[in-house]
Amino acid sequence: MFNWGQDIGIDLGTATVIAYVKGKGIVLREPSVVAVDSNTNEVLAVGREARRMLGRTPGNIVATRPLREGVISNYTVTEKMLKYFINRVCGRFLFSPRIMICIPSQVTEVEKKAVIDAATQAGARKVYLIEEPIAAAIGAGIDIAKPCGNMVVDIGGGTTDIAVISLGGSVVSTSLKIAGDKFDEYIVKYIKKKHNIMIGERTAEDLKINIGCVYPKMQDTEMDIRGRDLIDGLPKTVTVYSSEMLEAMIEPALMIVDAVHSVLERTPPELAADISDKGIYMTGGGCLVDGLDKLLQEKTGINVMIAQDAVSCVALGTGKALDTLDTLDGKSRRR
Repeated sequence: MFNWGQDIGIDLGTATVIAYVKGKGIVLREPSVVAVDSNTNEVLAVGREARRMLGRTPGNIVATRPLREGVISNYTVTEKMLKYFINRVCGRFLFSPRIMICIPSQVTEVEKKAVIDAATQAGARKVYLIEEPIAAAIGAGIDIAKPCGNMVVDIGGGTTDIAVISLGGSVVSTSLKIAGDKFDEYIVKYIKKKHNIMIGERTAEDLKINIGCVYPKMQDTEMDIRGRDLIDGLPKTVTVYSSEMLEAMIEPALMIVDAVHSVLERTPPELAADISDKGIYMTGGGCLVDGLDKLLQEKTGINVMIAQDAVSCVALGTGKALDTLDTLDGKSRRR
């Protein structure tokens, strides 16, 4: 079946790639992991299959995440990954697709060019870029075209993007490299220090999702994990409690709160008044960490709301922005 070339919106996330096809909605949601044979440079697996290989591969197979902290860290592998996903989404097409990709708000021109080049090499006809907080706001159902302030905190895998949006653009924004992955790092360090065992990225992520919290819970929950004992080198099982997770995760959570605070301090008074009335919108998978909304609300004194489909918000917003591709050139870099 031939396609005449499609319009695709891609949330090129550090942890997950989500693709939105105009007229169809979200058609792909896969971990941004690629397994490569280091001897032949051949791609062996992409997405879920490759994620299962993380930390479990022999010497000649390397399972990597080609995006780190919101930007491309391995250009060749990113290009191969994009090519694989575009082919899966489009099938066979007579014309290459137009693609809109979202990027963190504070990326450099070099990092923007890397994204455009990777997508072009992967088979895109034209590449458009949109800032993550703007895409997240559109996806959350906020009317960003009005002359009033909306604050969006988008917490992904590699970056947290905070922006005050008015009249379709960012008035004040910041991007910090503290997000879901950083929570995992802090959990690994904490378990190593407290229980003397070494755990992997995936176990840390399971802990974060199941019992992780950044605000005291009414009832302490627990979870058994396995890791390598650092004293005798043997596998060991320990029970971890949510109160310990609070201790492990509170530091990066407070860094995000401080960044929100500094953006509010730089916001023009009229827009700050709008945000005080409307509240702060949180999007992205990282905002689902238990108690993060309560912590932010307590520290800022402003009502905090988590968007309805927080994980898909950026992809949905990128997809909705596809309708304005021809008029978007003024607001996004185009090639």
